[in-house]
Amino acid sequence: MRKQNIAITVDAIVFRGSKEKSEILFIKRKNDPFKGNWALPGGFVDEGENLPDAAARELLEETGVVTNAMVQLGAFGKPGRDPRGHTISIAYIAFVEENTEALGADDADEAKWFSVKKLPEMAFDHAEIVNLALQKVML
Repeated sequence: MRKQNIAITVDAIVFRGSKEKSEILFIKRKNDPFKGNWALPGGFVDEGENLPDAAARELLEETGVVTNAMVQLGAFGKPGRDPRGHTISIAYIAFVEENTEALGADDADEAKWFSVKKLPEMAFDHAEIVNLALQKVML
């Protein structure tokens, strides 16, 4: 069997608010690649870790937000999506209460809620992931 050098990551698309005033949570990256750019909370899966657990862990570590209800959106693995090497990300959608606060920590300089009507420029292929999430939840 041929050994592959592919990393697995998870990303969380977290919505809060009502259909009329929906927001998505982003973090400002503390490290390269894309240092200082907005991205979805997420990161590398630990060996032996369940994928939704990894997404919930990364969300908690980077933003302080807790959720146990994550639904898989899809997998994203286009070569070149991450300058560090071939990386496949499994994205999850979660919904939290309208008053949920977030604070940047760990690999995040900052955490901020953005209106779905005025999203920031995003690192990696996160704009593609967010667009698919918006289609799925039909906002």
